[in-house]
Amino acid sequence: MNENTYQTLNFYEILTETATYALTKEGKEAIERLTPSTDKKLILRRHKEVDEAKAILNVSANLPIHSLEDVTLMLNQGKKGMYIRARDFSVLLTFLDHCTKLKRFMNDKHDLAPTISLYASSISDLSPLYEEVTDKIRHGQVDDYATKALGKIRKQINIQQTKQKERLEASARKYQSYMQENRPVEKNARYTLPIKREHRKKLKGTIIDQSSSGATLFIEPAELGALQEELQLLRLSEEQEVEQILYRLTSFLLDYEQELNVAMETMLHYDIIFAKAKYSRILKANPPSLSDGTGLKLWNARHPLLREQAVPLQLHMNEKDQGLLITGPNTGGKTVTLKTVGLFCLMSQSGLHIPVDQGSTLPVFQQMFVDIGDRQSIEENLSTFSSRLVNLIDILRKTNDRTLLLLDEIGSGTDPGEGMGLATAILDQLAEKGAVILATTHYSEMKKYAEEKPGFMNGAMEFNIETLKPTYRLMQNTSGKSQAFAIAHKLGLHPDILEKAYEITYKGKTEFPVDREELKQEKYRKQTAINRYRKQKPKDNRLTDASFKMGDNVIVQSTGETAIVYKGPDAKGNYVVQIKGEKVTYNHKRLKLHIRAEELYPEDYDFDIVFKSKEYRKIKNQLDRKHVEGLWLEEEE
Repeated sequence: MNENTYQTLNFYEILTETATYALTKEGKEAIERLTPSTDKKLILRRHKEVDEAKAILNVSANLPIHSLEDVTLMLNQGKKGMYIRARDFSVLLTFLDHCTKLKRFMNDKHDLAPTISLYASSISDLSPLYEEVTDKIRHGQVDDYATKALGKIRKQINIQQTKQKERLEASARKYQSYMQENRPVEKNARYTLPIKREHRKKLKGTIIDQSSSGATLFIEPAELGALQEELQLLRLSEEQEVEQILYRLTSFLLDYEQELNVAMETMLHYDIIFAKAKYSRILKANPPSLSDGTGLKLWNARHPLLREQAVPLQLHMNEKDQGLLITGPNTGGKTVTLKTVGLFCLMSQSGLHIPVDQGSTLPVFQQMFVDIGDRQSIEENLSTFSSRLVNLIDILRKTNDRTLLLLDEIGSGTDPGEGMGLATAILDQLAEKGAVILATTHYSEMKKYAEEKPGFMNGAMEFNIETLKPTYRLMQNTSGKSQAFAIAHKLGLHPDILEKAYEITYKGKTEFPVDREELKQEKYRKQTAINRYRKQKPKDNRLTDASFKMGDNVIVQSTGETAIVYKGPDAKGNYVVQIKGEKVTYNHKRLKLHIRAEELYPEDYDFDIVFKSKEYRKIKNQLDRKHVEGLWLEEEE
């Protein structure tokens, strides 16, 4: 398999959708990295795993899976010589609890899932580690009684804190009149009195902090200094003892590194299996049987990305069938058919169920190559035809008898005659190599090729001539009729024209019957009627009519210039004509008809285009649409 195959067949999109059902980050990443296997036994086992997981999901939707990332970080941290923090041990306890629940959960599912229920037995008894951690850690902190030394230190700290509090309360009562508020305040883990700045000298002690305005000073009374130093030393001792406890607990954890890794791998494997099972349920999918040879059967196959919009595909190729050549109209479903077959092979060999009915069968392919879509290469300055030909040459080099080939519109993009010749020769060579080939074509000559080529069959995408729409259903063992003439007949093209077109195309005759009375209707009659746009000139080639109208092309006899009649005649027989954009008045005797207006212009021609200015036409169009305040039209003479 190669990157082009994965991308063209939307395989990565399927993996991404499957990954959304995983519960752990590692599970999602592992699913997105799935690749097809060529080991038939492994594929069958993976399909069975998903089957059993679906059976479990039918009775229980909650699987005790825990995040794995934190435990991995703990182990890595411990191996680097650092101790694991107390709150992280709380996360470890949750993981260990999930391991116990997972084992208990799977022990009850042996009848439903005899294979995958056994995987939980690989999780070792981690209760000694659990008990050791719970003995030392409580509520995310090292417990007071983790060691006798820690218990003694913390007891002394409590005594010192009580003494400090008593002394502080006594000081607060003594200096109450100098305080900003009547209670002690803890600042930076030290007890202080909030003294007004102006009374700073009234209290001996150390300034620990001050208010944002500077009006209040937080002073630790001098009589608390010695107690504070003692308390600080006790806290340092506590910190050292806690670190020693955490180091010993970390070392104890590392003793179980292998068991923890196996537990995480088992939980990860369950996460992947059940994500596949959940996706299979969403698609209403089933595992295909795996053929020993190249037999391929798909019953009611539905492309997973199309969901409800997918038209079920029926496809059957036995061991003797090597190639299927599919014809049909554009957007009729040919390419979707190829992609569905290819994608299902990738999914199946990756251990995923496919949305088909039971009884479907797929081979196990060693390789799969596709040539689908526009492969124009801008970087290499290759046309679509050249780029696709480069791909086909590469396919020719790599193909063997365990290869599936999906070739869309093979030979297209060049002269039809040469394209058809190339398509035939390439298919011959690929067939010689023993590959299974599914190809689409628009060359009608290729239908005969598939009929005569041993191991090949024709297929066609069904087209409903009544609705003039494709049904997207594959019809096997039929070359399919060309729909162009049938559609033209349905839409009302005259039978005489159709029969002539058929004779030109197929060198033979046929009839496209239409009721005689219907042929007399205007929609048919006008198709073959001879219409002439210009009126024939008189035989003497001279136009002598002295009555002119707007648009007539006339000759001014005195100058020989041509003009266009604008209006007239008036009472004296004068006409206004336009010569080179200027309007001039001539008597009809000085004008000679050259070409009538109806021979120059359509019947409903707007002569304003000829005689009026652009500005005049613009204003007129505005006023024709609606009234515009302050806008008026001045008639041009």
